[in-house]
Amino acid sequence: MGRRRNPPTRVQPLLLTIPEVSLALGLGRTKVYELIRKEGLPTVKLGTATRVRLTSLQQWLEQREQIIA
Repeated sequence: MGRRRNPPTRVQPLLLTIPEVSLALGLGRTKVYELIRKEGLPTVKLGTATRVRLTSLQQWLEQREQIIA
């Protein structure tokens, strides 16, 4: 009798790439880089890779929402 394999579990990413942030926000890649430079969207640098923590993105959006509201 063979062992049953559990289906792979989907892991929520901790870090998002710039294209993933772009897709999540519905904005272009250039606009995301502009938000990083001019609006303080927090990033994590790993060597030459730029990533955005999912929780940081959510908090940043909540803070901006409170300012506008």
